[in-house]
Amino acid sequence: MKRTHHCGELRTTDVGTQAVLTGWIDNVRDLGGVLFVDLRDREGITQVVFNPNTNDEVSKILHHLKPESVIAVAGEVLNRDDETVNERLATGKVEVHGSEFEILNASETPPFPIDDEKGDKVNEDLRLTYRYLDLRRPRNLNTLKTRHRASKVIRDYLDDQGFLEVETPMLFKSTPEGAREYLVPSRVNPGEFYALAQSPQQYKQMLMVAGVERYFQLARCFRDEDGRADRQPEFTQVDLEMSFIDREDMYALIEGMMKRLWKETLDVDIQTPFERMPYEDAMNNFGSDRPDRRFDMKLNDLNDLFENSEFKVFNSVIKGGGSVKAINAKGLSDLTEGELKYLTDMAVAMGAKGLAFIRTRESGEWKSPILKFFSDEEKAAIKERLNVEDGDIVFFMAAEWERSCSILGKVRLEAAELLKKRGRLAIDKDKWDFFWVIEFPLMVYDDEEGRFVSAHHPFTAPVVEDAKYLDEDPRKVRGQHYDLVLNGMELGGGSIRIHQPELQQKVFEEVLELPKDVIEDRFGYMVQAFRYGAPPHGGIALGLDRIVGLLTGSPSIRDVIAFPKTQKGQCLMSQSPGPATERQLRDLHIQTIVVDKK
Repeated sequence: MKRTHHCGELRTTDVGTQAVLTGWIDNVRDLGGVLFVDLRDREGITQVVFNPNTNDEVSKILHHLKPESVIAVAGEVLNRDDETVNERLATGKVEVHGSEFEILNASETPPFPIDDEKGDKVNEDLRLTYRYLDLRRPRNLNTLKTRHRASKVIRDYLDDQGFLEVETPMLFKSTPEGAREYLVPSRVNPGEFYALAQSPQQYKQMLMVAGVERYFQLARCFRDEDGRADRQPEFTQVDLEMSFIDREDMYALIEGMMKRLWKETLDVDIQTPFERMPYEDAMNNFGSDRPDRRFDMKLNDLNDLFENSEFKVFNSVIKGGGSVKAINAKGLSDLTEGELKYLTDMAVAMGAKGLAFIRTRESGEWKSPILKFFSDEEKAAIKERLNVEDGDIVFFMAAEWERSCSILGKVRLEAAELLKKRGRLAIDKDKWDFFWVIEFPLMVYDDEEGRFVSAHHPFTAPVVEDAKYLDEDPRKVRGQHYDLVLNGMELGGGSIRIHQPELQQKVFEEVLELPKDVIEDRFGYMVQAFRYGAPPHGGIALGLDRIVGLLTGSPSIRDVIAFPKTQKGQCLMSQSPGPATERQLRDLHIQTIVVDKK
């Protein structure tokens, strides 16, 4: 029997016709000897009816088949009785009265229900072990469809904008100054290794030198990093590069892409252009370069209140060039000791000496170990500046500016979660807060290495008017770097690139202080290429997994990847990674040793 319709296709207009359906048995119901089979494929469910009076043998066989068995059914499409219409199904007004039946594959009892609600309660490791079954669940199938639609919209949009899709190599050379890499031994070059590409960065810049002008690909990238909800060892980037552009051109291109993507996948109209927020403002107000602005609780700078204070902890930080900041977590004064300890431990782990606070009671009383150090004028100023009311708790952080912002920014997010659990903070899930974070520092000083390192990567061009500070004080130089942020998540980032060989060499040698042999080994071909007419160019890489996660409301990007890895980087279904044979290791000129991790 050859399929004529999928299981989500039949309608009342098909009544009276013959149909052949194929799919998986979702469930079988025996109502007085009449069997009702919900037959499912990736497009939906159709009810199939088998009457023992006309199909006694078929009914007996079906009665013993287990859910998830694969069958083919032929029969006539008829209207359902009015009282049996199922409005929840697109096919709910019709049913197929089966006349022929074929078992294509009988299933064993599945290890968990192929059902969204019940399946969500199943241990994730079990679901990932049987990922091919987990993907049969409607929500997961719909997620894959959304990912497909999003990828197609992006490809169509960039094609309309004159981009060429070009595949770049996955086997690259090691660039250890970036994230940790996956190394691949070379059989024909003993003792030498490829690295799986962390991104196509250098290749796409070479495409600009080659005159491609507008390049993109949905690029597979690899990073050997610890797992998190928004990270995987292998992931997909919407990677692109353009010649003869400035930042405004990039903003307009990506805003147009996001507008089209949200419209064609969710039928949501996104307002453009997006707001631009300087990095310094993002850190000062929210303590993050990817702030969630859907709730308030902004950071407040208190340097002016405490620069002459008797409280030496705050006063000394300010005199040392640091920053005293505070947030008011309104309505969270009932914080438990366990919750307060969690916040304090988190702050200490990020480099704080502790987490100072003032807790206000409903009686109007203020409680805090540091309250005795504040003058009445300082208390009044805090109350006015932070709008402190009964039932609030104020958190303080005194440290170097960026650390003070970052730690308090993390406290802000955790406090918001605690307020949400108490039902005191509601975040609009239908709000799409797109904006650009711009004007990041080009360089940051690394105390461990004793030199400047790139805040983004060494190919980022400085803001033109700041280039003069490269010799004087690289800390003053802003980069032409931009991040796209949505609802507290960085969707991706990019920059206008350095395209002049002299400036690129200067950044490598004089600012980053890289040895000449290292520059030649890692980037020599790139500097050489720039000497042959490299155009001004810039690009961006957006996380496709993160975009699809937001489009589908998925809490983890593991949910939007067909076959994801666990937090330990394992594929439980295929049981990888696994050991190599002695012959494989010999061919690759590799010997392994067991290291005692104790």
